[in-house]
Amino acid sequence: MDKFAKLFADIGKLWANYKGAYFTGIENTLILAVAATLAGCLIGLVCGVLNTIPYTKQNHVLKRFFLKLLRAVIRIYVEVFRGTPMVLQAVFIFYGLPYFTDGAIAFKGMAGIWTAALLVVSINTGAYMAESVRGGIISIDPGQTEGAKAIGMTHVQTMTSVIMPQALRNIIPQIGNNFIINIKDTSVMFVIGFVEFFATHRNIVGVNLLYFPSAVIEMVGYLTLTLLASFGLRWLEKVLDGADNYELVSEDSLAMSAGTYSHPNRNSPFDEQSKEYREQVRQGLKFGRPKGDR
Repeated sequence: MDKFAKLFADIGKLWANYKGAYFTGIENTLILAVAATLAGCLIGLVCGVLNTIPYTKQNHVLKRFFLKLLRAVIRIYVEVFRGTPMVLQAVFIFYGLPYFTDGAIAFKGMAGIWTAALLVVSINTGAYMAESVRGGIISIDPGQTEGAKAIGMTHVQTMTSVIMPQALRNIIPQIGNNFIINIKDTSVMFVIGFVEFFATHRNIVGVNLLYFPSAVIEMVGYLTLTLLASFGLRWLEKVLDGADNYELVSEDSLAMSAGTYSHPNRNSPFDEQSKEYREQVRQGLKFGRPKGDR
């Protein structure tokens, strides 16, 4: 118990002295995670749509070559940024670009650090979202695309009005997962000097040498952020799903398609007819209708 008492005392001392720094780190983490997730979703959306443009042997050879080249480039981008750690991506972009351009491209000052961090996290998120968008698009029934083409819709109209609204709803959970991952993975941006929540912890520990008490504050902070993000995304999913208690209403009594008509003994619009009419229909179904009624 003495150890726990000392732990809480150290946490209280750190919080009293450095809560402003902790809150600044949380703010920077949230700003970077939100902005990078939005930018990554946009990158993934563009890559996913371009990666699903259809082509056949009847198309012009230049169109087929361009689409194949485009898909190859997107595949290389996705595999490279999904297959390497974000911390190394940050090193390659922040230090590699100035190295290969002899300083022509350099990230100077806090603005440069923010730009580099946003670029790294956005590109990394876009690589994951590209595959999520592609999967969301191909998960939609192909019959809907065929139906849209049958009524004269172009590929762009089909994607924007038919496919993408359904695909986006399907990939909302993946967007939420990437946002939560970005809240945590921004912690590696300290390698380029970005001061976020984890970097704040490192700076405070360097002054006080209270590593574990500060780590407890970090753990609680990250857990709080991710739980709030999870609750918010679940609420958004429920909003997009709409209400459960709805009724299908048809103004036209003739608009009875296959599956809406039931046997006379079951509940259906047939029940609204008179008893004599229902009995007449039953007899017709059982014995056949007279020739004059056919």
